[in-house]
Amino acid sequence: MSRLFGTDGVRGLANGLLTAELALQLAQAAAVVLGHRQVEEGRRPRAVIARDPRASGEFITAAEEAGLASSGVGVYNAGVLPTPAAAYLVADLKADFGVMISASHNPAPDNGIKFFARGGHKLPDEVEDAIEAEMALPRVRPTGEGVGRIQRFSDAEDRYVIHLLQSLPARLEGLKVVLDCAHGAASGCSPQVFKDAGAEIVVIGAEPDGLNINDGVGSTHLEKLQAAVVEHGADLGIAHDGDADRCLAVDEHGEVVDGDQIMTILALAPKGAGRLKDDVLVATVMSNLGMKIALREAGIRVEETAVGDRYVLEHMRANGYSLGGEQSGHVIFLDYATTGDGVLTGLQLAAEVARTGKPLSVLAAQMNRLPQVLINVRDVDKDAVGTNEALRKAVDEARSVLGETGRVLLCPSGTERVVRVMVEAADMETARSIAERLAAVVKKNLSLEEELAS
Repeated sequence: MSRLFGTDGVRGLANGLLTAELALQLAQAAAVVLGHRQVEEGRRPRAVIARDPRASGEFITAAEEAGLASSGVGVYNAGVLPTPAAAYLVADLKADFGVMISASHNPAPDNGIKFFARGGHKLPDEVEDAIEAEMALPRVRPTGEGVGRIQRFSDAEDRYVIHLLQSLPARLEGLKVVLDCAHGAASGCSPQVFKDAGAEIVVIGAEPDGLNINDGVGSTHLEKLQAAVVEHGADLGIAHDGDADRCLAVDEHGEVVDGDQIMTILALAPKGAGRLKDDVLVATVMSNLGMKIALREAGIRVEETAVGDRYVLEHMRANGYSLGGEQSGHVIFLDYATTGDGVLTGLQLAAEVARTGKPLSVLAAQMNRLPQVLINVRDVDKDAVGTNEALRKAVDEARSVLGETGRVLLCPSGTERVVRVMVEAADMETARSIAERLAAVVKKNLSLEEELAS
């Protein structure tokens, strides 16, 4: 049987894989694993639960609340809020754990359940495995005063907004900012906090109806934001995804500013505005070589992790580093958050534009982004990437051609039968040519098509 938890909680088609029954069982198991110490100490465990605006989030939240309360957990329902807000509120309320109902940037029919430990931290694999194992055991069923109660966390959004405003190094007066909220969890709080910070705002993608989340808007669909920035003569645009744990930006000319460029700007500002611990930025192996070159020239070291913001966060926590993230826009400010926070990232980026008085295009140009081509090769034996001799020879040849002017990376997906072939080079034609050649070698030598057909 495959592992229920993926790289970021349990995710799938709502009412397909992710049913109300499964949500109930997960909640009951999590109540035991994450709340057992409190029970042993003779007090009731407490949990914060929040969701994004998907229609299915309503019944999944109800099932989670029922599972937790029936297992003796006191539940604080924070309503519709970003994932980083839920993590923050677990810490702020000193709750024992938290639950976020969201499928992030996925389309509306999908949904997901992720848990946060005390302090708002993501769960390590071994704790997720313990929850999954607990699901097979008899349920804990308190009665009378032993059952948990459910109450509305009425000031949840206000607490989060105040927290974000307190992180600002500079006010945003004089800036015009376009916000694309992806019809998602940030549709209320992101416009509010940018307005409170002093910015003039134009808002798109902030009319969630439960079915339109990420639909042609947000960080995976930047075209509308690019057009809106140019149309309104804005200084910059900020795009969130459905649960607002990531942020991509658009400069005053309508050009995209990705997560690597955002991290470069913030790391150089100056050297993280004194908050860049040990002059280190943590990023994944997928980050552009141009970012590493720009930061190295400024005396900043980039330490790499596997792909996934959880691995970035684990490395940051283990070493006490303060800034890290991914090219996709998951940026982590460990001084202010325990996970990627798209609203916080957007605020910090806008504050740097305001502080310097420089256009975002000028700040982004501090990094020369090398042409990068990424090809996903599907239906292949991803576990054979490191052992196939023909593939190894092809990769060695490509690296020999590129030398120090580029980079080759083959990255097996953590959730699919996919190998990601990424090539960076001094020019796009070279990057594309080498990437296509390597993708063909992967397909030829690692293909599962015959196996699938049989």
